Amino acid sequence: MMTRNKQSVIGLAIIMTFVVVAVVMEASALLGVQATPYPANPLPNQASTPLLPPSLAHPFGTDNLGRDVFSRILVATPYDFMIGFVVVGSAVLIGAFLGGLAGLRGGLLDEFLMRFTDIFFALPVLLIAMVIGAVLGGGITNMSVALMITWWPSYARLARGETLKVAHQNYIEASRLSGQRPHRILFRHVIPNISGTMLVYATLDIGTVILVYSGLTFLGLGNRPPAPDWGQMVAAYNGWVLTDPWLALIPGLVISIGVIGFSLLGDGIKDTLGIR
Repeated sequence: MMTRNKQSVIGLAIIMTFVVVAVVMEASALLGVQATPYPANPLPNQASTPLLPPSLAHPFGTDNLGRDVFSRILVATPYDFMIGFVVVGSAVLIGAFLGGLAGLRGGLLDEFLMRFTDIFFALPVLLIAMVIGAVLGGGITNMSVALMITWWPSYARLARGETLKVAHQNYIEASRLSGQRPHRILFRHVIPNISGTMLVYATLDIGTVILVYSGLTFLGLGNRPPAPDWGQMVAAYNGWVLTDPWLALIPGLVISIGVIGFSLLGDGIKDTLGIR
């Protein structure tokens, strides 16, 4: 069982902590309630003393404008963390359908899909996302769309390869002979049998999306200031690395912990399901 795998338990605990924080932050924003110790963007007369080191009052210290870094990281969590679920979830749905159908049907559909995905694989995903982001403009929504457009091809390839492994099984052939349409075979027989591999790949990939999105926000393509973003905070606090290193170090560690959590959980699921 997965609960006997220490790595997966640690990974799940990390992920659930982030999920709870994200849900609480979103709920408090909708209800107009402050759920953080301090306002993420206080008025000048509400701000604390600038550049305070970590303490009990300010666990992650304060930045150059006197804003509590811990509160800003909490407020940024829904944007930076949940984007991984949104992008990977959409990529799985699109990729599983297109790749599975191409693997079942073969022929021109399969050939077209493979050549089309080759275009995406020939170019760096981050570069494509930056171009799309530059065209659409920055912001969480536009960056989500940019990553969705570039993220599904790998899942289409994976689904197509896994479908080819089961396409000639007896139960698939029996379904074809009984007159079932390809999309019905896909949803009833193929996707359930390839879902384990897709789940492992998706779990590991959510951390990659978080890392890529943090890179985009580091370049200024995420939320517009003063709205906080983990990557944006690392970029904004770079000027104080030598004198106040915790400012850039702590957001970077938060990103790393989130990525590690998904890596541990993905490895645990892989070992539990016996997937290579």
